[in-house]
Amino acid sequence: MRRRTTGGPARFAFAVLIIAVPLLLALLGPLFAGEPGPRAASFTVGGGHWAGTDFVGRDVWRQVLLGGRPVVLAALAATALAYAVALPLGLISALTRRGWLEELLMRPLDVLLAVPSLLVILLVSAVLTPGAGGLALLVALVNVPDAARTVRAAAAEAAASPAVEALRMQGETWWRMAVGYAGRSALRTLAADAGVRLTGVLYLVATAAFLGVGAEPDAADWAVMVDRNRTGMFVQPWAVALPALLIMALTMGFNLLFDAALTRRDPRPRPARPPRPLRPGPVPDHPPIDGTAPGPRRSEKSSP
Repeated sequence: MRRRTTGGPARFAFAVLIIAVPLLLALLGPLFAGEPGPRAASFTVGGGHWAGTDFVGRDVWRQVLLGGRPVVLAALAATALAYAVALPLGLISALTRRGWLEELLMRPLDVLLAVPSLLVILLVSAVLTPGAGGLALLVALVNVPDAARTVRAAAAEAAASPAVEALRMQGETWWRMAVGYAGRSALRTLAADAGVRLTGVLYLVATAAFLGVGAEPDAADWAVMVDRNRTGMFVQPWAVALPALLIMALTMGFNLLFDAALTRRDPRPRPARPPRPLRPGPVPDHPPIDGTAPGPRRSEKSSP
């Protein structure tokens, strides 16, 4: 029997609903933030601040409206930059017939892959002072090795197929073989990897901002809000709970969205049913070869 996937459109709609709230707040929130009002006492609720105030007395809801755009834009930019470098490297490594070229492209990436991503970001930030754009570049850099290996593995099977050999014999261009055939064959795998990678990039960007990399200590940033307001979490929890829940919704929503978009019915054919046994019945009379009419059929047990 076919294995049917549960959810379908309902699962996709649920993923869109989860991700819509933090995305809308991140992209449109600064338009509705308004001017900053007078500061109140730290970690208080009321006085015109329905979500309370933060560690320096600023309105938490206004900081939430302003703090999503840096996280979302940095994560999207880092993911796009990582694939912009990883796609040509992976496709060249999968399609080349020169072993030295493949070694030259992939071995330096393996060295970078052996170092933890967050450690690379912290080491670079100890020497330099990256801003939001620098943080996106660093996160993209540490994601290139893994993304390139995924592209190469996904395109290697298609690159070794007879279709690519036929394209080579016809004198087709490298672009036609790499993008037109190998890339299209690996598209489903790469789309699934992009969803998982975007979730990891969001986590890495938020963690780096939490540690003070790429953001000012009092910046309107969801990750910075979690870090700076955690000392008053039991006094005024909304200053920590709201940005933390929005980051969780982003990461979970992106993962669910890509998973629901890529889920299809199992393409394996349904096994055929065994043929029904034939019922015993009379053997039909066949006309003789000489064309004469058939005579009466004798029974197997003739009476003497």
